[in-house]
Amino acid sequence: MTVSTAFDLDRLNQQFETATPKEILAWSIENIPTGLVQTSAFNVDDLVITHILYTELKHPVPVIFLDTLYHFPQTLELVAKAKEIYNLDLQTYKTPDVESREAFAAKFGEALWDKDITEFHQITKIEPLLRGLKELNTTAWITGRRRDQAVTRANMPIFELDNLGRLKVNPIAAWTRKDSWAYVAEHGVIYNPLHDQGYPSIGDEPITTKVADGEDERAGRWRGTAKTECGIHI
Repeated sequence: MTVSTAFDLDRLNQQFETATPKEILAWSIENIPTGLVQTSAFNVDDLVITHILYTELKHPVPVIFLDTLYHFPQTLELVAKAKEIYNLDLQTYKTPDVESREAFAAKFGEALWDKDITEFHQITKIEPLLRGLKELNTTAWITGRRRDQAVTRANMPIFELDNLGRLKVNPIAAWTRKDSWAYVAEHGVIYNPLHDQGYPSIGDEPITTKVADGEDERAGRWRGTAKTECGIHI
């Protein structure tokens, strides 16, 4: 029996709708003893989950980070800091056979994100993620998505299946941005300094802009386009 058929997702979602992220993660640890991983872009919500897993529950699951080669320097510094503080089981995946932005441009063309954003994400995020999930024998993966981040996530369940039948766990789905930051303040969780500089959601440097007061939290991602997701969660 696979994870996709082992659990009644409707019942689980009803059972855990008012549960805390810690309770959701504790259930996941207990019921998915192997193949549980976290995917992280090292935004504040991701680090809240890592802190709960590694510090409160003391259960160090592998953390998948996608190195697109186009992250802000502050993001890469934060990844290194988190790895040291938590002794992360960090699993970094990237586009094969390219080690720099220059090499990426030489192979795929200058500013591919301007020419074909879907292809850019396929190369830098989707393929590396799928490879990582497969290599780590993933049966369930934990994300840092919240319903209030965007209208496309408003009805997101806590437990769902991905396209290959793996369980996706969204432990802070019912939290708000305020909830995440309250946890950070209470527990002293490290976070990207760009969050204090007008970037509530941080992606690749060339395609992430500051967000003005009153704008959607993810308005700075792919500004000027109709895009709302990179493709990982579609």
